[in-house]
Amino acid sequence: MPAMASQRDYYEVLGVPREAAPEQIKKAYKKLALANHPDRNPGDEQAVARFKEASEAFEVLGDPEKRSRYDRYGHAGVRGGGGAGGFQDLGDIFEAFGDIFEGFGFGGGRSRSRARRGDSLRVSLTIDLLAAARGATRQIEFERQEICTTCGGNGARPGTTPERCDYCGGHGQVVQSQRFFRVQTVCPACRGAGTVVRDKCPSCRGTGRAAQRVTREIRIPAGIDDGQQLRVPGEGEPGSVQALRGDLYVEVRIEPHPLFRRDGRTLACEIPVTYTQAVLGTTLEVPTLDGVQDFVVPAGTQPGEVFRLRGLGMPDVQGGRRGDLLVEVQVEVPRKLDAQQEELLRKLAEVEQAHVSPHRKSFFEKLKEYFVPADEGAAG
Repeated sequence: MPAMASQRDYYEVLGVPREAAPEQIKKAYKKLALANHPDRNPGDEQAVARFKEASEAFEVLGDPEKRSRYDRYGHAGVRGGGGAGGFQDLGDIFEAFGDIFEGFGFGGGRSRSRARRGDSLRVSLTIDLLAAARGATRQIEFERQEICTTCGGNGARPGTTPERCDYCGGHGQVVQSQRFFRVQTVCPACRGAGTVVRDKCPSCRGTGRAAQRVTREIRIPAGIDDGQQLRVPGEGEPGSVQALRGDLYVEVRIEPHPLFRRDGRTLACEIPVTYTQAVLGTTLEVPTLDGVQDFVVPAGTQPGEVFRLRGLGMPDVQGGRRGDLLVEVQVEVPRKLDAQQEELLRKLAEVEQAHVSPHRKSFFEKLKEYFVPADEGAAG
């Protein structure tokens, strides 16, 4: 797999020679793990990454069988069987090697409850169609919990540390026997943490968290559609002290456009033409995402006829080619005609032998006939 080619050598990660003895490997791992332990580096994602990398290396080199396969075949020899990404989260590491950290002021142990990743957050962002077509950068402001800077997130008053829960013995779980069954549940005293805070931090009152408004810059890819979500890793709520933050999901809403209708990568708009323009043909300016463009209306265009302008629609959000712009012709029928227009159209109707409504007299014509008798008008 391509990802494995860039993976660092496990001996290099731990800083030991290939002939290192098991105790030397364990000592090197312990030094690295303690230096980069999440409890000692709250909020430092790079330290967490180094902690996980060292643990992955120790999982292989600390096991004689896995080390032998690794020495012979490299990362391919341990892929899928420990190492090479065998840990899904920090909880797996503490379950496997937690006893190494006992006595150093950190929670843990093989019975430690699994570290819980932070919850995800969801916010919405509204943009216009042009921003969606071209891509944009926007700043969003939202509220989330931040790790308390006073206690580092453990909830204890500075100078003190959380104590092992007496109820579950630090396991985070309690087991109840019911006849032939054993039921394991979350400890009600520590709620699965394995520790309890006796002397609470005055800043966060033992929660280890504080609400705070943060601002982040979001890059919106060109071609995004209404209702699509953008995932911003690691910008959600904080998890337990040993876990990573959750993610931030930004739902993008696109405002309706006064000229365009959208269907995926296809845009559509309507252009009005007169009867004579539709019959005789003309050249008009039509709107596009790139500005106005000349469009030839062919002679004999029918009402509602649709023309496709290729490559003038929305871009593909994955970087593909642009969609098309559909131009629908709307023939406008005038509600009122002046005398010359009516005369010309009636002559056209005679040529076409079309049956049309007779000429309708205006109010003033009718008024004149009312006051001037027909015979008088004829005598004059």
